[in-house]
Amino acid sequence: MADRNYILMSDSTCDLPPELYDQMGVKIMKLTFEIDGVAHPDGDLDYHEFYERMRKGAPTKTSQISPSQAETAFEKVLAEGNDILYLCFSSGLSGSFNSACIARDNLLEKYPDRKIVCVDSLCASTGEGLLLYKAWEKKKEGMGLEELARWLEDNKLHLCHLFTVDDLVYLHRGGRISKATAIAGAVLGIKPILHVDDEGRLVAIGKVRGRKQSLNKLVELMEERVKGYDNPVVAICQGDCWGDADYVADLARKKLGQNIKVIISYTGSVIGAHSGPGTLAFFFMGEKR
Repeated sequence: MADRNYILMSDSTCDLPPELYDQMGVKIMKLTFEIDGVAHPDGDLDYHEFYERMRKGAPTKTSQISPSQAETAFEKVLAEGNDILYLCFSSGLSGSFNSACIARDNLLEKYPDRKIVCVDSLCASTGEGLLLYKAWEKKKEGMGLEELARWLEDNKLHLCHLFTVDDLVYLHRGGRISKATAIAGAVLGIKPILHVDDEGRLVAIGKVRGRKQSLNKLVELMEERVKGYDNPVVAICQGDCWGDADYVADLARKKLGQNIKVIISYTGSVIGAHSGPGTLAFFFMGEKR
């Protein structure tokens, strides 16, 4: 039997420009963050204000999607007569995927003839977003739910993530680096280079001295990984540092061609709560992560 109509769903952690969600017709479940002890759905606080408050020392924390939240969101789509392909934030960074699987299993007891396929993206931020964008393109081309789910599983580890941050204090707060490393980095101007590995975890892969060098390094590493892959669309997200995002976009166009589409967006509040102001991340398809 041919696939019925299906809806693409994902999380607010895919950090795409809001207008793209409307264009793609995807349904987004919002994770939650707290700043100064007040909880907000991801994206409901102005991003510039969010990062300004972080710069002034406001404490932050985040919460994953709960099984009940996922079940409510899924059931609404099922009730409208659609099946679901849900692309989830990396299980290496959040429990949201497990929550979605619990919700799926509960609902399929109630709707045994329906389909809910949950795909662990093993991606984060606009890496998850770029994979979602590519899934939307495949869906537009007529790819059915099951075929698209297989395509995502086959290609998700080719979605490369390269990050740098401007201030190591936020990675220290999140337990990613030691206090001594954060202090040394601040004194010496050391900037880390990080990526998301094949298990979907954020891992440091190098360090350079100086902000401009860290931005240049992201593009250098892209050149090593991109061989054999066509990239008509790449993505950049930034923690309130638009000038740096434009700089990396210009470098990418010089390397990949002036006609490539570059999606630039804010690093959302849930991801940004852990990476901080000045986060700059670059995403593209490549041979390996």
